[in-house]
Amino acid sequence: MSTTALGFTLAFIFITIFISMRQKLGLEKEIWIGTIRSAVQLLLVGYLLQFVFNANHPALLVLIIAIMIAVAAANSAKRGKGLTGVFWRVAMSIGATEAVTMGLLLVLRIIEPTPQYIIPLSGMIIGSSMVVSGLFLNQMHLNVQASKGEIEALLSLGATVRQAIQVSLKRSVKSSMIPTIDGMKTIGLVQLPGMMTGMIVAGADPVEAVRYQILIVFILAASAALSSMMLGLLSYKLWFTEDEKLRIMAKQQE
Repeated sequence: MSTTALGFTLAFIFITIFISMRQKLGLEKEIWIGTIRSAVQLLLVGYLLQFVFNANHPALLVLIIAIMIAVAAANSAKRGKGLTGVFWRVAMSIGATEAVTMGLLLVLRIIEPTPQYIIPLSGMIIGSSMVVSGLFLNQMHLNVQASKGEIEALLSLGATVRQAIQVSLKRSVKSSMIPTIDGMKTIGLVQLPGMMTGMIVAGADPVEAVRYQILIVFILAASAALSSMMLGLLSYKLWFTEDEKLRIMAKQQE
């Protein structure tokens, strides 16, 4: 894509701003901020990846993945506001998910062990885990609040904290995975995924593009399951005090 063609893409932003002004939504400032930030961030990432690909040094690769995990964990942990240590548990679950899925991809030789493959796929895995982790924490908060009486009753009857919160935990894991599963059911029928579309636009054979997209779909399904279940196991005790009483949490902000 030429620089001129890229500049013409601002027409879509102008349409968005026009609609905001027309409907008096008051989103013009936010749209401009989002436009500038996204453009600058993506350009910086493009130049950074170009440098990393050319350098092809393991230390840089590990550093970039570590930064991805840290940023993703910080973003997801916002949904667990008030839970001490939630950031590290989210980081551990996302990191473990990345290690397992990427490890399998490399051990089974599904992809080449080069930054050109590892970094983009890691970004998809970590991004998926971030979304699922945020959904899980939000759903846990809602389910625990809704089942407060039931949980306290189970605790009073001698149940362990794991037994008392098991139903809420199961519901939250299921709820956090539903968007990923629904996406698997409709992919190719409702939408053509970004990676597949990008490869086709770049001139790749459509069948080859589909093969890579199938790989991505299966990876995202595994990462959603791993991250939600792992975060559940690592964090369920955070909803209780040290003396095993249900913690009083402030209402989550949507």
